[in-house]
Amino acid sequence: MSDSTARPTTERKDAVRFRSTSLALVGVLTIGLAACTGAPADTSADTATDTPSPGDGHGAIAGAEEVAEPPLGLTAIDPTGTVTHLDLLDESVTGIGEIAAPRAMTTDGRYLFADVGDGVEIVDSGVWTWDHVDHFHYYRAAPALLGAVDGDGSPTIATTNSSTSGGIGISFAGSGDAVLLDTEALSKGEIREQFRLQRDPHTGLVVPVGSFALITEAVDGVGARVVGYTAEGEPTGLEETCAAPAGTRTTRVGAVIGCADGALLAHVDDGELTVERIPYPADTPAGAVASFDNREGRPTVAGLASPTDIRLLDTRARTWTLLTAPAPLVHVTAVDDEDGHLLALAEDGRMLVLSAADGSLIAETAPLVAASLSEGAAPVLVADQQRAYLSAPSEKRLFEIDYADAARIARTFDTPTDPAFVAETGR
Repeated sequence: MSDSTARPTTERKDAVRFRSTSLALVGVLTIGLAACTGAPADTSADTATDTPSPGDGHGAIAGAEEVAEPPLGLTAIDPTGTVTHLDLLDESVTGIGEIAAPRAMTTDGRYLFADVGDGVEIVDSGVWTWDHVDHFHYYRAAPALLGAVDGDGSPTIATTNSSTSGGIGISFAGSGDAVLLDTEALSKGEIREQFRLQRDPHTGLVVPVGSFALITEAVDGVGARVVGYTAEGEPTGLEETCAAPAGTRTTRVGAVIGCADGALLAHVDDGELTVERIPYPADTPAGAVASFDNREGRPTVAGLASPTDIRLLDTRARTWTLLTAPAPLVHVTAVDDEDGHLLALAEDGRMLVLSAADGSLIAETAPLVAASLSEGAAPVLVADQQRAYLSAPSEKRLFEIDYADAARIARTFDTPTDPAFVAETGR
């Protein structure tokens, strides 16, 4: 699909196409100068029927300033828990505070959800975009540390495309607790649990879908089905089998949940929670996709069932495309642009640009993150409509890559410390 109607964005600061910069900012913040100058995801080509009905206020909250363009920024948590925000419009840096040292982090583009070992600490970046289908509203407020949601065991977090309405799901593997947070309350600085349900402990999911949620339930410690609940924690009566549920991503069409035999697509129709089953094509090798990734807001998601088994799900067409990777991979993400680009990180540290039609290799970089992968660090690969960003923790660098121009390295940023947990915010 064409990106010609993408929302406005700040001009990229890459007039000098090839340079390496050592910045005096806090190490993790140096990432933001490259990673967040990309244009926001193009969602305007999608239809209104795929977006929740807009509420009053157009995403505004008390005390927030509406601004004329996306307030793009980088909110970062370093390995010790220091939280900072880099404004990419004027490059100013704001210290937000300190949290416990994180083990992992999830983001929805406004909030950062940090796994700190005994729960989830929540950071509000203070910048967000509200999608009104045919146009957008942009807001800026004071960033803040909002507090923690207590829980036992590793949390799995699922978000939606809205930072002012709906819910945020947290599934704690140790206790089995299924928690749904109220996003509207969160946007006003309050952590409010809409429900906390007890389940058998397992690595599961709590997936918000409009004013509902789907939660996984286990048999013998392994997820076996998903069950529908209202935001108040009452069962809806909806239940679907889903062997080994893993991986979820919300698109403009609905929320995807991976299962061993395909995926479930959940959305709300006429006020009712609806789940569609999208099975793999016949004779597809068994295997669940552990995680899905895509360019924010696009309908197609991508995941790996094995290092060379790429699976693309078009949530609009309800169809799978199965591809064989040209090399073993550790991550894949769907750009879903009109040229059909698919980005992948190979086990040897190369970023590959592949065709989403047949999996063929279009372009590749050198092994940019070989040391990180060999040392067990976790590079992050993010795609927007113009660039890809690849973090290199062990190499202490971030690469900005023009994937549409033969995987050209547009900019390289050296960082004094490893780029641990970062999120592009404001879109």
